[in-house]
Amino acid sequence: MNILTVDVGGQNVKVLASNETEPRKMPSGRSLTASTMVEGLKALTPDWTYEVVSIGYPGQVVHNMPAHEPVNLGRGWVAFDYAAALERPTKIINDAAMQAFGSYEGGRMLFIGLGTGLGTAMILEGVVEPMELGHLPYKKRLSYEDYVGRRGMKRLGKKAWRQEVLTVIDIFRAALQPEYIVLGGGNAKLMNELSPDVRLGANANAFIGGFRLWDPHFSQ
Repeated sequence: MNILTVDVGGQNVKVLASNETEPRKMPSGRSLTASTMVEGLKALTPDWTYEVVSIGYPGQVVHNMPAHEPVNLGRGWVAFDYAAALERPTKIINDAAMQAFGSYEGGRMLFIGLGTGLGTAMILEGVVEPMELGHLPYKKRLSYEDYVGRRGMKRLGKKAWRQEVLTVIDIFRAALQPEYIVLGGGNAKLMNELSPDVRLGANANAFIGGFRLWDPHFSQ
């Protein structure tokens, strides 16, 4: 079975099919709606063949559907019929959870995604638990995402931002007690000093996670 994985981010939408080797992408941003995403997706992959679709969505997902409109994209994501628009069976999962799923190597893992926002997920013995820790209050009436997401990095500067990331990792580690932490997302590469229990992930792991969603050997 050929699977198309769609990783919807605040800057780009990236796609890869399980029978292809090179991902493709198109711009994202605050004007991107669900319908324009699907139109762009079809225009981006006319020569690809796939039977099912996995979508990593930047927000909370409940019962295979977005539960809220995204913070950094356009409107119209909640009530959209993805399977009908794509004409294929479709599974939707939080984007951080999808990258976490592709990064998982067993045990009790915490995933922290540093991108446009802050994505978080836990995997416990193969079972994925998406979380929305980024929107919880942190300090000065701002959220964790306001400090370690892209906006925080621009406001604080990279040196202070790196220190905030380390502080947030320590807080999440103390609260959740993971065996190891995977730091993913587009800005993870900017971190230069990490403790031994923290591993740098790769954005390409999101595609692996999307493929694993259809693999009966993995739990979701």
